[in-house]
Amino acid sequence: MFRTLSRAIAAPVRLLTGSSTPLRTTLALSALAAIGAMTVAAAPPALADGDSPLSQGHPAAASSTEAGFTAARFAVDGDPSTRWASQPDDNQWLRVDLGATAHIDSVELNWEAAYGKAYQIQVSNDGYTWTTAASVTNGDGGTDVVNVGANGRYVQLTTSQRGTGYGYSLWEFKVFGTGGATVPDDNLPVYNDEVTHHEFQANCTPSHIKYDDPIVFPGQPGRSHLHTFMGNTSTDASTTIASLFANPTTTCTNPKDKSAYWFPTIMNGDVAVVPSILETLYYKAGIDDYRSVQSFPQGLRLIAGDMMATPSSFQNAPGAVEGWECGELSNQWSIPDYCAPGSQLNMRYQAPSCWDGIHLDSADHKSHMAYPVNGECPTTHPVPVPMLEFKIAWPVSGDMTQVHLASGSDQSWHYDFMNGWDPEILDALVTHCINGGLQCNPQGYDLYKPQRGAALTAAFELP
Repeated sequence: MFRTLSRAIAAPVRLLTGSSTPLRTTLALSALAAIGAMTVAAAPPALADGDSPLSQGHPAAASSTEAGFTAARFAVDGDPSTRWASQPDDNQWLRVDLGATAHIDSVELNWEAAYGKAYQIQVSNDGYTWTTAASVTNGDGGTDVVNVGANGRYVQLTTSQRGTGYGYSLWEFKVFGTGGATVPDDNLPVYNDEVTHHEFQANCTPSHIKYDDPIVFPGQPGRSHLHTFMGNTSTDASTTIASLFANPTTTCTNPKDKSAYWFPTIMNGDVAVVPSILETLYYKAGIDDYRSVQSFPQGLRLIAGDMMATPSSFQNAPGAVEGWECGELSNQWSIPDYCAPGSQLNMRYQAPSCWDGIHLDSADHKSHMAYPVNGECPTTHPVPVPMLEFKIAWPVSGDMTQVHLASGSDQSWHYDFMNGWDPEILDALVTHCINGGLQCNPQGYDLYKPQRGAALTAAFELP
């Protein structure tokens, strides 16, 4: 291997030409002058300490992670004390989205102890079709600089053989070259108080029930199973994003939230059970890096849940939280046959919080959204938006054997959302509460951190 001495001698850098077996030559510092004229065919130039990698701060994804603190993003965060670590399997991958096409000169891999013995560096323009630009078959850890000389928006490390009995562990995965997109500074303030939450509430009361669904059956009144609607009181089969703003009356605490929220009605026999209380809708960070969450785009529509879910798929769904609950019962994946008198039936379920950045809806009303993987958004859906979590309570207890969802089985729970927020108000709440690491009420005020103030005035206006 070729070792450059432009960095600390204690952590030598191997310059790999991209051939299947890297050459091995150790250069002692005292011999550097004697070989100053030596050149190596196809070897990439040594990297200056001030060079900034194209990959730093860009969205990353991986085939697996060892733990939440070793997620893919830690390999491209520019912090040499954090790392990505995989599960102990030979075949793994780590990729980064540069945001735009780039010419990739080289890739630097700073291995921790668990290194890759055999791996490839691949490039892609779309994140689906990959071209191998370099292969290494005799890696031995440390720091590798692999010559690439290829174009692409996505760069991927694909491993095939481990050097140890552990998985793979990288302090940094650095892509050097020209092009790509710039990662903007978030310009958010940094606070020293402890962060335990990153959320705000949108409390809304159910307003009406209808056999309508303006997302699945737009313009077709009576076509759907029975739904319970909250938020915008005008919601029916003909509702559009424009009509939400044209009819701004809402049952939500924040009058600037004119969104439409709905879910299948709970039935007790043939009687609809309609709550009359403020239900809790959380807007949370669905990813670990809560400071990067952005507001919903205007016009977004989505559906969370699966009407065709089985008991197993419902329990293991990425949106599942605690299943059905009542009294002392929790984590029930079917509606209990009996609930303590005076208790309430509850459901909590989370929506996907990664957007593809392009489509406001999709044919199945789901594909434009995705759930985070290992605490970060996949590169196919790189934009982190608030994670909606419905926490719904129904006033029904005692004998529950006739209680069911209007949509079918107990596992058919789902809900729909059409974004009708005033964009500046939503952005203020996201910035102050989610990005700011707070646990806010609908005004954007954290009772436990009063020194941080509120996002909105008492009248729910911008300060």
